[in-house]
Amino acid sequence: MSARGTYDMDGFLAAYDRVMAKWPTSREAVTVPTPFGATHVNVCGPADGPPLLLLPGGGSATSASWYRQAAELSRVHRVYAVDLIGAPGRSTPAPGRHPRTTADLVSWLDALLKGLGLAETDLGGHSYGAWIALRYALRSPHRVRHLVLLDPTLCFAKLKSAYGLHAVRMALRPTPRRVRTFLEWETGGVPLDPDWLALQEAAAGFPSVRPVVGPRPKPGALRTLDLPVLVLLAENTRTHNPSKVAARAGKLLPHATTATLPNVSHHALPHAAPAEASRRITDFLTGPAG
Repeated sequence: MSARGTYDMDGFLAAYDRVMAKWPTSREAVTVPTPFGATHVNVCGPADGPPLLLLPGGGSATSASWYRQAAELSRVHRVYAVDLIGAPGRSTPAPGRHPRTTADLVSWLDALLKGLGLAETDLGGHSYGAWIALRYALRSPHRVRHLVLLDPTLCFAKLKSAYGLHAVRMALRPTPRRVRTFLEWETGGVPLDPDWLALQEAAAGFPSVRPVVGPRPKPGALRTLDLPVLVLLAENTRTHNPSKVAARAGKLLPHATTATLPNVSHHALPHAAPAEASRRITDFLTGPAG
C-alpha cells in the first residue's frame, strides 16, 4: 500500500467531486460498514425502485464513472454505485482486513447488500468490476436478478498481450503522465471528458491494496448460471477480441444476450458509452428476472 502521507488525497477527492457533480442532483452518499472496511456508495433513484448495484473497473476507476448512465438508469431503478474496497475512491479498508480472495469479495458483497437492506439486486460491472459481479453471481445466484457485464475482462477470454504489456508498464510506476498516456493509447486518442481524465490522473499513486485476481470462470460453472446476463462489448476495445468474448459468452451462458457498442473503447466505458448502452441496459433490466 502506498503511504497516505506522500499522496495528494485532497487533490484526488476534489477531482472525484468534480465528476460526481455530473450525477443527478438527487444523488446521496452512504457509508456501509463491512468486515473489510467502510464501503462508500453513491445512491440515486426512487426509494422504492428495484435495486441496481454497479461496480467500477479496476486500476484508477471509481463509482463516479457511472455518471453517463446514472440519470437514465435511476429513472426506474434505485442505483447503488460502489467504490471498491482498497481501490481509488472514498471506501476505506479495515487495517489488515481488505479482501484477499474471491471468497472475501463474495463475503464483502454479502455484507454490503445486508447493510443496504437488499435481499437481492440487479448487478452490473465494468471490466474488473464485471469479473467481480460474475464471480458473485456464480457463488450467490439467489441474490442476483439480472447480471450486466460491460466489456468484462478475464471472464470469457484472455487479455491481448499488447494490452497486458501496456497495463503492467503503467501499473508498476503509476504517474499522472503514464496514466494519461495509457488511456490515450487504449482509447485511440478519442477526446475524453477532461474531468474524468483528471480523476484518473489524480488516482495515480492512490494508497491502494493489491486487487484480488484469479482465473477465468470454468466453462462448467458458467453453464450453470441460470439467470439473465447482458454482455455489452466495446467495439474498439484493446483489451481482448470482442467477437471471441461474445461467442464464448453466448455459447456458455444459458441465458445470455450479447451486443457490441460502436465507436467506443474499453476504458471509455462506462462514462463515454453511447446512449444505446443505457437503453439496452434498461430494456434488459425490465425483462424477466432469474
